[in-house]
Amino acid sequence: MCGIVGYVGHRQDTWQLLIKGLKRLEYRGYDSAGIAIVNERNEVRLFKRKGKVRDLEAYIQAVSDPADLIARIGIGHTRWATHGEPNDINAHPHVSQSGKFIIIHNGIIENYATLKQRLVEKGYQFKSDTDTEVLAQLFEEVSNRAPELPMEEVIRIALHHVEGAFGIVVMSPHWPNKLVAARRSSPIVVGIGQGEYFIASDATPIIEYTRNVIYLNDDDMVVVTPEELQLKTLKNVIKVPEVMTLDMELDAIEKGGYPHFMLKEIFEQPRSIEDSMRGRIRRDLQGVILGGLQSVKERLLNAPRLIIVACGTSWHAGLVGEYLIENLARVPVEVEYASEFRYRNPVILPDDVVIAISQSGETADTLAALRLAKEKGALALGICNVVGSTIARETDAGVYTHAGPEIGVASTKAFTAQIVALTLIAFMLSEARQTLSKEHIRTYLKELITIPDKVQKVLETVNEPIQELAQKYKDATNFLYLGRGYNFPIALEGALKLKEISYIHAEGYPAAEMKHGPIALIDEHMPCVVIAPKDKIYDKIISNIQEIKARKGEVIAVVTEGDTQIKRLADHVIEIPQTMEPFIPLLSVIPLQLLAYHIAVLRGCDVDQPRNLAKSVTVE
Repeated sequence: MCGIVGYVGHRQDTWQLLIKGLKRLEYRGYDSAGIAIVNERNEVRLFKRKGKVRDLEAYIQAVSDPADLIARIGIGHTRWATHGEPNDINAHPHVSQSGKFIIIHNGIIENYATLKQRLVEKGYQFKSDTDTEVLAQLFEEVSNRAPELPMEEVIRIALHHVEGAFGIVVMSPHWPNKLVAARRSSPIVVGIGQGEYFIASDATPIIEYTRNVIYLNDDDMVVVTPEELQLKTLKNVIKVPEVMTLDMELDAIEKGGYPHFMLKEIFEQPRSIEDSMRGRIRRDLQGVILGGLQSVKERLLNAPRLIIVACGTSWHAGLVGEYLIENLARVPVEVEYASEFRYRNPVILPDDVVIAISQSGETADTLAALRLAKEKGALALGICNVVGSTIARETDAGVYTHAGPEIGVASTKAFTAQIVALTLIAFMLSEARQTLSKEHIRTYLKELITIPDKVQKVLETVNEPIQELAQKYKDATNFLYLGRGYNFPIALEGALKLKEISYIHAEGYPAAEMKHGPIALIDEHMPCVVIAPKDKIYDKIISNIQEIKARKGEVIAVVTEGDTQIKRLADHVIEIPQTMEPFIPLLSVIPLQLLAYHIAVLRGCDVDQPRNLAKSVTVE
């Protein structure tokens, strides 16, 4: 949520660079945007607008003399409202009372009310409702007390009084060639160019200009001018930057001819699933090799239980992982909402293994759960998609999903890549614990490597029929999603996708739980999506479908190719190829993603940036 971009260097079109960077960050979710530059005459030009980045861009062009926009330094921000409603005044950047400090900020300042009261008592006047403006005024107060201090010292000292999460970038007309950035629990990445530096909340605005970056750790501060970069801690300890190379292509963050990023990413799943398996399945099909877990393999194998912590879609992937690991490797698994985990005083033992799943690797609740587990002595593992992310750096070991950049707020390809990572972990454990024979493992893995082709077949055969289906159900007000076994989490995920992007109320349930309450909702106005592949509980799911039809409910069934029995019962069937039971979720989720997408498009919803949602939830 929220997006940060900053620049200092030799380019004169800084404002356009900032706008382009903010457009790259639109996928994170936001409701207002703004930029500030210090132009060639050392004048601050500040532009803020509620709405989209394109509205901000049009406003700047309408009210500005091009000569006033020539600048070599600037900061920009997309805001997702926390403190104060979305409007022009609450949009970032925020400026201190005298105009000395200009700031953009991701995160939440928990003690902002106390700080604000003290500043008001000292005569500071506030224009916005935000916690961010408190930081700007606090910087000015520290500077007024010690005017000889350089900009970075003012900020460093002031941040010692701040509680909460922040990723900030600050500039000033008093130091017109300098940007200062700092982070605590909110990501900041610095791009290193030739005589120029880029600062952002993630790498997407940077990749066009450089592949060399450094990632700030918690309580790090970076000071950049066109000539140099200095990295230190908030305790004033100088650090040597670790420069990393971005493994990302520019075309991966562009639509490539698709109308929406979400549809592009749904159709990228054959490749992203294959990329997540690439090099990890032994050529003899006798096992898997996960290099990221080798250093902790013995401890992982001896763990009495695994605890998976995650949020949203990643939590659903964790539920699939529970089925996979318990069924294949016979290791007890608990799946926890990360947002609840640390607040219920969980029992965490030193021999436990805690696996944190997050697409971005920056999810605040998941990070907090992970840190609690580490405090208790548990082994901390990560499954994430972003190299250099906080989870990747704070875990003891882990597995990258290699899904590639995911721009659509509603996760699709990252979800299936997470399931692949959990599947590989399950087979690694089953091989080492000898819970499956070598022949069984070989049979499973031989089938697993066919899954990308089968996903491709699903995409080719069901997309158009689902478009027609969406036309019929686009005006529905409620949906029920039902699944059993491995497909219960897929029912939850299908319902979540529909809620996220079409704003239709939907609920996912284990099919057997229907008669324990949800069956009361079923009538001729209730579409029911039933995931009904031919598996060991196929006959049970047929009974559930009959219960729905007896109450005049409409059934949309996801079935195994060639199924005739359910075809006679259901109102609509969507076929997926035959596969082995542990791999069905990788196929059955595809039609549900497409159904949500096409319904949302027909309802005129903003598919890639659904209301009130953020791609990377970096605050609690």
